[in-house]
Amino acid sequence: MTELRQRVAHEPVAPPEDKVMCVQIKCFHEIITIGYNVYHSYDLPWFRTLSWYFLLCVNYFFYGETVTDYFFTLVQREEPLRILRFCMFVLSLVKKHYRLQFYMFGWTHVTLLIVVTQSHLVIHNLFEGMIWFIVPISCVICNDIMAYMFGFFFGRTPLIKLSPKKTWEGFIGGFFATVVFGLLLSYVMSGYRCFVCPVEYNNDTNSFTVDCEPSDLFRLQEYNIPGVIQSVIGWKTVRMYPFQIHSIALSTFASLIGPFGGFFASGFKRAFKIKDFANTIPGHGGIMDRFDCQYLMATFVNVYIASFIRGPNPSKLIQQFLTLRPDQQLHIFNTLRSHLIDKGMLTSTTEDE
Repeated sequence: MTELRQRVAHEPVAPPEDKVMCVQIKCFHEIITIGYNVYHSYDLPWFRTLSWYFLLCVNYFFYGETVTDYFFTLVQREEPLRILRFCMFVLSLVKKHYRLQFYMFGWTHVTLLIVVTQSHLVIHNLFEGMIWFIVPISCVICNDIMAYMFGFFFGRTPLIKLSPKKTWEGFIGGFFATVVFGLLLSYVMSGYRCFVCPVEYNNDTNSFTVDCEPSDLFRLQEYNIPGVIQSVIGWKTVRMYPFQIHSIALSTFASLIGPFGGFFASGFKRAFKIKDFANTIPGHGGIMDRFDCQYLMATFVNVYIASFIRGPNPSKLIQQFLTLRPDQQLHIFNTLRSHLIDKGMLTSTTEDE
C-alpha cells in the first residue's frame, strides 16, 4: 500500500484548471442566457458577443495571475484587451436603450464576479493540494443529502421562505452529520501524498506532479481529551491528523453558511420566475443549480488557507529570486549573508572582511 501511494504521488497529473474552466463556462452561459431571454426582444446588438469577450478577457487576466503566482512564468496581461472591451461596449450603445444596456453591462459583470472570480479561487485551492478541494466539496454534498434525509423523516419547522421545503430539523441534523463525515474523510485522505501535496510543475517532464514530504498538518499527532469527555468515553488521548481539526471549521461553514448560497440562487430564480438555471442535467436543472453552494464554499476555503494555513514557501521565494536582475540578486545575497553572520549562523572569513 505504501509503494502504491508513493507511485501515485510521482505520476504526472492533468492540469486541474481545465475541468474548473469547463464548469465555469457552462455556469456563465446559463446565467447570461437568462439575461438574453429576458431582454432579447429589444434587439440589442453585440450583447452575447460582448459577454463572451468579457469572459475571455477576465480569464486571460486570471490565468496569467495563476501561472505567475505558482510557476513564475512571464505572461503578458495586456491593458489593450480591457481598453478594447470598453470601446466595444460604448460603440454598441443604441439610442433609447441606454439604461437597459447599462443594466445588461452590470448583469454581465456581476456574473463574472460570481462565476469567474470564484472559479479562480477553486484553482488556487486545487494547487494547495487536492484535499483542500475534495473535502470542502464533499462536505457540501454530504450536507445537502443529510439535510434532506433529516428533513424528510423529522422535518416539522420551516427554515426559510425562499425554500419552503427546508426545515430546522434538517438544517441541524445535516450540520452534525457533515462534521462527522468531514472528520472521517479527512482521516482517510490525509494518509495519501497524492491528496495532501501541492500541485507543482516539473520542468524536466513538462507536466504537473504531486510529490512532497507531508507537512505537520498531515502527520498523526496525539491530543489530550478534555476531562468531561474522558469520563464519558474512557479515553485520555486520541491520535488524529491536525487537518481533521481544520476540517471541523470547513464542515461547519459548509453546514451553516454554505446553504445560503442555495438560498441566494433560489431567490434569483424566483425573481425571474424560473424553476432552474437550465436543463443540462435532466431532473436536476443546470450546472449552476449544482454549484451555487460550491462557489461560496470555495471562497471561504481560499480565505481560510490564506489566513491560517499558508506560510512562506522557500521554493517559490527562490524562483522569484532567480527572476530578478543580477544586481538585485547580489544585493539580496549580501543582505541575507550579513543577517546570518549577525545571527551567528555563518562565520565571516578574512577574505570576506
